[in-house]
Amino acid sequence: MSAPLQDITVIDLSRALAGPHAGMMLGDMGARVIKVETPGTGDESRGWGPPFVGPEDDPISTYFLSCNRNKESLTLDLKSDDGRDVLTRLVRHSDVLIENFRPGVLDRLGFTVERLHELNPRLVVLSISGFGHDGPQGGRAGYDQIAQGEAGLMSLTGQDPRSPMRVGVPIGDLLAGMYGAYGVVAALHERATTGRGRLVRTSLLAAIVGVHAFQGTRYTVAHEVGHGQGNHHPSICPYGLFECADGMIQIACGSQALWVKLATAFGIDPVAPGLATNRERVARRDEVTQILNDAFADIGLTDLLARLDEIGVPAGEVRSIDRVYDWDQTRSQGLVLDVDHPVLGSIEIPGPPIRFDDNAFAGGREVHDAPPALGQHNESIRKWLDELD
Repeated sequence: MSAPLQDITVIDLSRALAGPHAGMMLGDMGARVIKVETPGTGDESRGWGPPFVGPEDDPISTYFLSCNRNKESLTLDLKSDDGRDVLTRLVRHSDVLIENFRPGVLDRLGFTVERLHELNPRLVVLSISGFGHDGPQGGRAGYDQIAQGEAGLMSLTGQDPRSPMRVGVPIGDLLAGMYGAYGVVAALHERATTGRGRLVRTSLLAAIVGVHAFQGTRYTVAHEVGHGQGNHHPSICPYGLFECADGMIQIACGSQALWVKLATAFGIDPVAPGLATNRERVARRDEVTQILNDAFADIGLTDLLARLDEIGVPAGEVRSIDRVYDWDQTRSQGLVLDVDHPVLGSIEIPGPPIRFDDNAFAGGREVHDAPPALGQHNESIRKWLDELD
C-alpha cells in the first residue's frame, strides 16, 4: 500500500513536543521528516528524564522516544553560515516546514515567512506558539502546564473548584501538534489547486480552547462557568466512576433508555421521585452515585462488568498504563510498534492511532522507524542535497 504522504518532505525545526508531535503525525502517514537539531545537545526533550535507558555515558530519554518516530536527525547550527546554507537548500527541496520558536526567532535567523516563500513558493509553513503570534500576549513562551491553566482546562479538571488539576499528559502540546498537522494537510490539499503554499498558525491556547466543547458553549451561551467535579459528568447522570466490591467501575448512561436498563437490573425504581429524568438525576448526582455504590457493594468488578455487558449498559474498568499496553485489544489495533533503535536495538513504542482500509498495520506506512540518534542522518541528508543541487 502506498502511504498517503509518501511524496512529501518535511523540515522539522521544532523542539520539545507540540511541533515534534505534528511532524511525527506526518511521518506516520509516510512523509519524509528531517528533524533539524542543535549540535551536541539536540532537542531539549533528549535530556528530559528520568526515565532514561541505554548506556550510562549516553542515556536516551524515553520522553524523546515518544514523539520522534519516523524521522531523520540532522544537526545544524542555524547561527552559522553552513547551518543557514543547508537550511536554505532544504527549504528549496521540501514541502513543509514546522517551527515552534518564540515569535520572531526564525525572523532573526534570516528566515521570515516571506523569505521562505521566496525560496520555495510551494512551501507550507506550520508555526506553533504558546499564546498566538499576535495580540497583547502574543510573545509569551509556551509551556504546556502554563497553557492548561491559562486556557481554562485545569479549572475544569479536578475534584472540585478548589482543586484545579493538570491533565496527566501534556495535552496542550499534543492538541496543538494535532491541529497543526491537520492544518498542514489542508494546506497541502489547497496547494494542489493553487500551486502555492501558505502559512498555518496554531497555539497551545488555541488548541485547548478548541476542545472546550460543551464547556465552551455552557459559558458563551448559557453563561454558566464550569468547574472541576471529579469523575462524574456535569450534564449527564449517571455517567462516571462508581465503587464495587473489589474496585471501581465506570458507567456511561448516555440516554434515558440506558438508565432504565441499569436501574431495573439492580432493583432501583427508574421513575422514582428525583430519578425519573436526567435533569433530576444531575441535580441529585451525589445521591444517585450513592444509590449505585450501594447496589454494587457486594458485586466484584469482573461479575459487574459481565452483568452490565449483558444488559447493554456501557461500562469499563480503569486500567493502569502497563495493563493498557499488555491488553490484546490494544495490540490488535497496531498501537504497539516493534522498531529497531540504533543504540537500544529492538524496542516497543506506542504506535499511530489511524489505520487505513483493512490493513493490520497502523499509520500510512508498513515499516516504522525508531526515533533517531542525534545527527544519525547528517551524511545521508547532505549527500541527498548534493545530488539535487
